[in-house]
Amino acid sequence: MDLSTTYLGFSLPHPLMPGASPLVDDLGTVKRLEDAGAAAIVMHSLFEEQINHEVLGQERAVEMHEESFAEALSYFPRPDEFRLGPDAYLEQIRKIKAAVRVPVIASLNGTTPAGWLQYATLIQQAGADALELNLYYLATQAWESADVVERRKLDAVKLVKQAVKIPVAVKISPYFTSLAHFARALDEVEADGIVLFNRFYQPDIDIENLEVVPNLTLSHSPTLRLRLRWLAILFGHVKANLACSGGVHTPEDAIKAVMAGASAVQVVSALLRQGPEHLAVLRRGMEQWLEQHEYESLRQMLGSMSHRSCPNPQALERANYMKVLQSWGR
Repeated sequence: MDLSTTYLGFSLPHPLMPGASPLVDDLGTVKRLEDAGAAAIVMHSLFEEQINHEVLGQERAVEMHEESFAEALSYFPRPDEFRLGPDAYLEQIRKIKAAVRVPVIASLNGTTPAGWLQYATLIQQAGADALELNLYYLATQAWESADVVERRKLDAVKLVKQAVKIPVAVKISPYFTSLAHFARALDEVEADGIVLFNRFYQPDIDIENLEVVPNLTLSHSPTLRLRLRWLAILFGHVKANLACSGGVHTPEDAIKAVMAGASAVQVVSALLRQGPEHLAVLRRGMEQWLEQHEYESLRQMLGSMSHRSCPNPQALERANYMKVLQSWGR
């Protein structure tokens, strides 16, 4: 069965790959991912905060914040708590490139160009085949407009694209007033791919100790639904390749993502729960499903359930909304 796809200019045997996660920190696990058939290796992010600490020095970073919001620093990991510092991250790229034969996609997480240009170039020099920019930013300032936030993100993408020759994908959140418009704007700054979506991990509150408690909850299949909706909306309306990230646990989940418009399907939570070998289970399941339903290739189904085939997608969304509301209790 032909599961081949094209993502970021790479011809891949299938769309399945590990998403950004700690799995890549261990070379033995990276080899298990390749042996399980990973089409590419996506590294976890190098954070802007790590770069700033290295560029400015921790003492300078503390001085910048201590008068305005002294407690803020406690919300971020200390430099020694990050899995890989900037230099170690670059070295890990080199090690992974030497260990595997599939494309290696590095990742930068931040919102401003500060430090990004230098490290985007260094990541390219270290041998990464592509770069994923994770635009993780929660706008909490009431005086900061949506236009300002979006323009800052687009400027960062544009500068990185101008600085490197390798393909650049942009991982975004679903929290935009007009996500489709922002996706088109990413086209204008020549993003090669758009990854839907990053996740804002919601903290909890310890009411006894009056502390904010970090809370990481792995995804499950229903998490996929938001991705399906926006993949279907964007497919055929942007030039960038679309990738699905979040909620893919079964072969059927992966099939849905491709039908909605995903050229690449990133898997993390399922691999953390069941191990790297689950990638092979997903691939075999996809092949069996296509054979049973008499498909000749994965490309036949790409975007087949997207809005591109719908003459009035807005009416479809509104009708679906009303239908779901009326279905309760029946």
